[in-house]
Formats: sequence, structure tokens, C-alpha cells
Amino acid sequence: MAEPIKVLVTGAAGQIAYSLLYNIAKGDVFGKDQPLILVLLDITPMMSVLEGVLMEIRDCALPLVREIIATDKEEEAFNCIDVAILVGSMPRREGMERKDLLQANAKIFKSQGNALDKFAKKTVKVLVVGNPANTNCLTAIKSAPSIPKENFSCLTRLDNNRARAQIAYKLGIPSNDVKNVIIWGNHSSTQYPDANHATVKVQGKEMSVSDAIKDDAWLKGDFISIVQQRGAAVIRARKLSSAMSAAKAISDHMKDIWFGTPEGEWVSMGVISNGNTYNIPNDLVYSFPVQIKNKTWSIVECLPINDFSCERMKATASELVEERDTAAEFLSSV
Repeated sequence: MAEPIKVLVTGAAGQIAYSLLYNIAKGDVFGKDQPLILVLLDITPMMSVLEGVLMEIRDCALPLVREIIATDKEEEAFNCIDVAILVGSMPRREGMERKDLLQANAKIFKSQGNALDKFAKKTVKVLVVGNPANTNCLTAIKSAPSIPKENFSCLTRLDNNRARAQIAYKLGIPSNDVKNVIIWGNHSSTQYPDANHATVKVQGKEMSVSDAIKDDAWLKGDFISIVQQRGAAVIRARKLSSAMSAAKAISDHMKDIWFGTPEGEWVSMGVISNGNTYNIPNDLVYSFPVQIKNKTWSIVECLPINDFSCERMKATASELVEERDTAAEFLSSV
């Protein structure tokens, strides 16, 4: 068998990690023949809960898990890791302004970025999940200058999965018959779910989503708002945030980084912008359609963008510029 890879999950005592760790440990993410060293990081008050998570992983008797390290120390958690899945962040509490959330998380992700820079392998693949994910990811990038920017991404796969599921439900087809939906921009209510380039297979025939659905008002209205507001809808119904679906999306995202995307297909993830693609400003972590090969992503370029899409892509970019600048102010004083 291969040498073990060292996979860090932060916020490891939380509800997302509780679903995610089992997916990783049984081989659904990095392969059925890839041994693992699992590193679980959480804050000191959660260590007793984390010990229970460690016991449960052991009790699953999963053959791929060679070692489990549970810690509240960043220098131990980030040491020589191959993968970092940064789930833990300060959640938005009642009465908290978005700028307060940005300030709290700027400190967390600056510290974790510094730890990546000091202790992780330079080849480490970093996925930021903790919200506000795009700006937290940018903070981590700026705090880890020795690690290539291209090694970082943030999670918009949950939004991508939600969009595919809505189209599949509308047409009464399996979700894997929906291809190439795009999530543009921020993992927030300004994100733009775009089905203009997506295709579906209906009764064995492949066609565009617009031809299959024949309801432009739905695609420009309810489809977008349902996906944008889905997280809030889950919280209202469940009284807790999305956990099962978030863990599945993280697993999908990392599996695609590890094994690549199928030929002719793309997925959505937040990656660093270069200022030259789709007129998105430089130095943002912005969700684009990407294809992945040899553990390296590339943005799908030259897709035709209509005026309706352009306006929404700019709006979500504007929010990210504001978030970036606000976080930068906080970081300059830390």
C-alpha cells in the first residue's frame, strides 16, 4: 500500500466534521487504498468532545486509519501535513454584524495561515470551509507566503450541489445527469448560480438546461434565490446549520482535487483571481468553474457571458472586494 498521507481537519469536534471524518476515514475521499494519519484540531474547551470523536473513529475499526492525533495546538496540528481542511471558524451569532465576523475570523485564519507557512509541507492542499469562506481563504493565503496560492481553495461545492439538485428535482432526473452548473463569486447570498452552460440528460438525450426546463423565469428567479438562501432555509427547518450536505460537498471537492474532473466537465470552487478572467478584480478568492488535472486546477475560460450574468457576477465581486478590504484593515492592526 501507499505511504500514509497526513490529513488535518479543524473544528474537528463540530457537527460538520462528525460527518466528514467518517467519509475520509473509510476511503471515500482519497481512495480505498490510501492509508491515513488523521489530525483533529479544535479549541481547548472542546478537547473532551474531541476525545469522544477520536474514540468513535477508533471504534469504527477502519483499516486505512493508521494514526489519529487530537490536539488544540496549531504547531502540532499543522506539522508536515499533506491536506488541510479548515472547517473551524467563528460562527455568526445573533446581533453580530458581518464586520464583527470578519474581524474575529481574520485573526483565526491569519494564525492558521502562519502555521501552514511554518509547519506544513509546501505541497499541502488547503480547503477553507469556515465562513466567510472566500475571505478567510484569502487571509490564509496572505499569511502563508511560502505556499503557492494555487494550493488554496474555498468551498462553493455545496452551492454547486444544491444547484444541480434543484435542476434534477425540477426535471425528475438523477442529479448525476446534471452537468456543468456554475457558482460564481462569494459563498453568500450574493453568489450567482448559473445554469446557462449546464446540460442535462433526459430520457437518454443530452440537452441544455434551458431547453429541458423551458422556464426562463424560473431559471432567472426561483432557481437562483433558492440556491442563494438554501443554508438559511435549512437552519430555519432544522434549527442547526447544514452538516451532512456540507460534509458531502467537502468530500466531493477534495476527491476532485485528488483525482481530477472528468473530461469536458467542470466544478465550482473559490480560487484566487488574477484580474484577467471574466473581468473579476485581482486578488479575490472568487468561485469560478474549474477543471482539475494532476491535483492542479485551471479556470474554464472564454465561456460566453450574457448581460444578466455579468451584472450578478459583478455584484458578488463587489461584496468580496468590500470583505477583502475590511479584513485587511483588521489584519494590519493584529
